[in-house]
Amino acid sequence: MKTHPINSSTIVITGASSGIGKAAALLFAREGANVVLASRSDTILQEIASECESMGGQAIAVETDVTDKKSIQHLFDTAISFFGKIDVWINNAGVGAIGEFTETPLEAHEQVIKTNLLGPLYGAYVVMPYFKARGKGTIINTNSTGAFVGNPYTVSYSASKFGLRGLSEALRYEFKKFPEIHVCDIYASFVDSPAHSHAANFIGKEIKPARPLVDPEQMAQAMIKLTKTPRASFHLGAQDRLGRLGHALLPEFTGKIMEKVMRTYFKKARSIPKSEGNLYRPDYEETHIHGGFS
Repeated sequence: MKTHPINSSTIVITGASSGIGKAAALLFAREGANVVLASRSDTILQEIASECESMGGQAIAVETDVTDKKSIQHLFDTAISFFGKIDVWINNAGVGAIGEFTETPLEAHEQVIKTNLLGPLYGAYVVMPYFKARGKGTIINTNSTGAFVGNPYTVSYSASKFGLRGLSEALRYEFKKFPEIHVCDIYASFVDSPAHSHAANFIGKEIKPARPLVDPEQMAQAMIKLTKTPRASFHLGAQDRLGRLGHALLPEFTGKIMEKVMRTYFKKARSIPKSEGNLYRPDYEETHIHGGFS
């Protein structure tokens, strides 16, 4: 398979202000890429852009709301205007909401779907015509084991990830006639990122992800590998393998076990105030790469 260089490539990364996105931005910069950082928090992005440039890459910060079509178009236009090209578009922005389905506000479910599914669709919609005109380009989607296994108490998150998996697959089939246009997905179960602290919590219990966890920098390394040698999917972590295998062989049993484990956990977990997390506004405090859960 043809290897694509990273040095001097232009990489657009949504959700770049913390966790996986921040790790990816710094790693691509270290490889000499031009990095376009996108998130809702411009001040944090400016700091990360400075870090990227100290590592040898060029970087710009573009305040972006992936649920807004015009904001995504602005991100594309700014990247082209500044660097003259886009080689890789990474749909990484994501949010979550945990709680019983009917106890979670409908608006929260909608916001999760808008961010995790419509955001990547908008991104693909603005960049694909450009990739078609060039005859090459790569989209990388940060997906989840939740795209294969429906997670109880995170219904809209699972729905968004199932949908994202379908979006990627359909795009791959449609653009098969362009051998140098690639749509890639990275799948992992629980990642040690601030995403768990960012998530909206409508169940009022402290959430700690189950170990072993995938390191955000492993996810970033996977993005580097997919940029160099694109492929349809990249899976990380033992929990991803076990989850997909269990669901493939015994889906009903796997679902019952997951629900029981979650319900038991909620009974024992420490009570905390319910919150909307970063659903509707950015978190200016939890901007680290790691979540500290390992």
